[in-house]
Amino acid sequence: MGKGTVQRFLQRAAAVGLGWPLPDSLDDTQLEKLLFPPVPAPAGTRPPPDFTKVHQELKSNRSVTLQLLWEEYKESQPDGVNYSRFCDQYRDWARHLDMVLRQDHRAGEKMFVDHAGDTIDIINPATGEIRVAYIFVAVLGASNYTYAEATWTRDLTDWIGSRTRALQHFQGVTKLVVPDQWRAGVSRPGYWEPELNRTYQDWATHNGAAIVPARPRHARDKAKVEQGVLLTQRWVVAVLRKREFFSLSQLNEAIRELVAS
Repeated sequence: MGKGTVQRFLQRAAAVGLGWPLPDSLDDTQLEKLLFPPVPAPAGTRPPPDFTKVHQELKSNRSVTLQLLWEEYKESQPDGVNYSRFCDQYRDWARHLDMVLRQDHRAGEKMFVDHAGDTIDIINPATGEIRVAYIFVAVLGASNYTYAEATWTRDLTDWIGSRTRALQHFQGVTKLVVPDQWRAGVSRPGYWEPELNRTYQDWATHNGAAIVPARPRHARDKAKVEQGVLLTQRWVVAVLRKREFFSLSQLNEAIRELVAS
């Protein structure tokens, strides 16, 4: 404990007439109340409502309304806030109830995969026709180590090929692979038990990995790759936007250089 902290405790003890040794009749709770007495509310301050209790009442009984709870609050606190202020304060308080569990990512445990929303044009040198390429992104959970590549499609062939090349790039297989529920890999989407495409499941079995698709509309389930996609769009797609590419291999070479840097 720092010397300054010790000094502050000694000053508080002296202010309330405490010395050493402490009286045998004084327990920890009484000691805390002596050293840290409650701060009196400033004159004219309206007592705040107990929004924890308000929230519990609303959730436990559908018939209970904010109007009723405010009236009960005013009965016990006549000088309390008015109804509109009561509602505003409750909404502000409730806005912070969205609790987020911090995910603990262990090395080698998870690989998050997704596709960037933006595409990159590739020009056919013979005809001048422009075809778009999709950007696949894979991110390791613990290290944020990122792999990216361009593919012609997002169908099953490229779906499997991109993941295989990502594992080769990382030089290992993670225990879990976390994709979204794109139809190429998930034949029957579901909130808790989505049904995987048979080829995708065989790929996972062959590599000794388990596929755990993120729940629909739950971006936090794969927040790592969401961030990886954002960085890829900013530092790869945006940087390459003015360059012309005439083959998929040429584009992937440029992507590898940027990801490596």
